[in-house]
Amino acid sequence: MEGPVVHLLESGAFLEHGPFKVRGDNLVRNEYNWNKEANMLYLESPAGVGFSYSANKSFYTYVNDEITARDNLIFLQRWFAKYPEYQDKDFFITGESYAGHYVPQLAQLIIQSNVKINLKGIAVGNALLDYYTFITSPGEYYWSHGLISDADYQLFTKACNGSEIRRSSINREVGTACYNACEDLFVKVSLTTGIDLYGVISDVCLSPVKSQIDKLHEPLLSRIQNLSSLHSKLEALSQQQLKTKELICGEGITQKYFNRKDVQKAFHAQLLGVQQWTLCSEVLHYDSGNREILTIGVVGSLVKTGIRALVYSGDQDAIIPFTGSRSLVNGLAKELGLKTTVPYRAWFDGKQVGGWTQVYGNNQLSFASIRGASHTAPSTQPARSFSLFKAFLSGKPLPNA
Repeated sequence: MEGPVVHLLESGAFLEHGPFKVRGDNLVRNEYNWNKEANMLYLESPAGVGFSYSANKSFYTYVNDEITARDNLIFLQRWFAKYPEYQDKDFFITGESYAGHYVPQLAQLIIQSNVKINLKGIAVGNALLDYYTFITSPGEYYWSHGLISDADYQLFTKACNGSEIRRSSINREVGTACYNACEDLFVKVSLTTGIDLYGVISDVCLSPVKSQIDKLHEPLLSRIQNLSSLHSKLEALSQQQLKTKELICGEGITQKYFNRKDVQKAFHAQLLGVQQWTLCSEVLHYDSGNREILTIGVVGSLVKTGIRALVYSGDQDAIIPFTGSRSLVNGLAKELGLKTTVPYRAWFDGKQVGGWTQVYGNNQLSFASIRGASHTAPSTQPARSFSLFKAFLSGKPLPNA
């Protein structure tokens, strides 16, 4: 599962970890597809995303996290009723980005509803779990990766000093001075031509989840739009990116593939109310206020019930940096009284360092970074992401050699 308006069928199944990837006009096998380890069920949610739709057109006028979780549970119940042979098998829910809301909220509803689903664990990647952390954590990441100057960083740390951070952390609100400093950094970095904030070491490429994250940054983006000169520069950059998108990004090729009539027929797809399949849906009106709902606590409540939780991060994502996610998990472990059982260390994929990890309790809660990976980790580091997925399913720590 991904964000409110981004299509999991394309970005998850065809750009990341599905059995096939699009190459030209054809499909090729994905060597690192997650189907090798599990029966994968891809869900495009909420209705209106991708090829999913609602027979009730008024549904699209207002959608939120609660509605999405409810509909996802209804879908799962009907799916298991149709395929009862899977009813007793171990069940895991994974997702990335805004699925930091979708995944734990659905898991929580499964537990609360006492339905017969053998839920064992959840995994979320580069996930929005705490809007406060989402706003404040990129500043240090920008500086450590050379995206801003020392002077810019000093202004940021002055506005977001230790006492301000602690006070904001307790109130779960960002003070005006700190928020403005974070906003200024985002504007400055966004104007840096040639940098993809979803994967800072990658060539410029529009991320599969760009529109989704832009919605999270709406208050910041509105300020950019009010500054006409800055807005025009961003528009020019966007047009430049779009021109190169098809050449260096999988999204353009895959979007073209999904708009083929024979492909849509094979998927039994119905494009109701739209003329063309696009990467991010404009049909839905999602409650943007839901982005401020704290879901890290929901993860904690799941861990208390015996559900394993993995939070992982591609370490080259500057939008939801691994540093913020790592701190959130560490803080949650302390809150739950879970001791570190695997101290922070490197993990390996073959003979190469795959990233770093730390485990709490009896593998109940864990954090892992994926070295060299972007916001959509399996698209840029498929082998390392596959190794992480296998370890997660097995319930064992990531390999240390």
